[in-house]
Amino acid sequence: MTEGPDSTLSTAARMERAGSTATLYLSRPPLNILDLEMIGRLSQLLDEIADDDSIHAVVLRGEGAKAFSAGVSIKDHTPDKVEEMLTGFHDVVRKLVALDPVTVAAVDGHCLGGGMELAMVCDLVVATDRSRFGQPEIQLACFPPVATALYSALVGPIRANDLVLTGRLLSATEAEAWGLVARRVAELEPALADLVTELTAKSATVLTLTKRALRAGRERSFAPALDEAERLYLQDLTRTEDMKEGIAAYLAKRQPTWRHR
Repeated sequence: MTEGPDSTLSTAARMERAGSTATLYLSRPPLNILDLEMIGRLSQLLDEIADDDSIHAVVLRGEGAKAFSAGVSIKDHTPDKVEEMLTGFHDVVRKLVALDPVTVAAVDGHCLGGGMELAMVCDLVVATDRSRFGQPEIQLACFPPVATALYSALVGPIRANDLVLTGRLLSATEAEAWGLVARRVAELEPALADLVTELTAKSATVLTLTKRALRAGRERSFAPALDEAERLYLQDLTRTEDMKEGIAAYLAKRQPTWRHR
């Protein structure tokens, strides 16, 4: 991938920290189009997060009041740029999926194309009633690789076909009914704050191990997925200080004090 502008100067995407939560902003309002510069900057920021054990939750959101993201730049689909664009975008997706902290997509407005793919690889999606979801690539004689690889597992093959082959838009209500949105809300900020508080009140170490067990459930058939969950439980979870603390606190009828290890 071509190196983008120096990270201290790039405004295509930015990160804010509040306690143990990192918020990544797609910073090209009003539509927060994912161009090569933004893709490169997101990759850098995700590397920073992966190297920082003090981050326990990651929120991905769009700048401005109109969109989470309307997708990858059409200008970067030309023959001279398409390979760099696609491999760079998929690098971002893979890094987002591999993160240990819980990831939350905070959607308010348009969530289309590559923007929807980014949201759907997060662990949880919170969306306002006015949000709209869609994969319109077919209208441009393209297809969305992440969506084709992921959506059948999320919503079943028939609904995945409907979404990808027609390019239709889903309302937030439909997306929630399909299981693509975890929480549909009237106002984003208070709902997002409540969810982040809920997540960061838990043991970050145990959340990470639970994510790994859930990932095994998505990627493997039942028997090997259960084997992996059992291994994680007995070999990793039971050795954590926080599991011992959680059990002890429950038996003592007190609030636990997590050490995140």
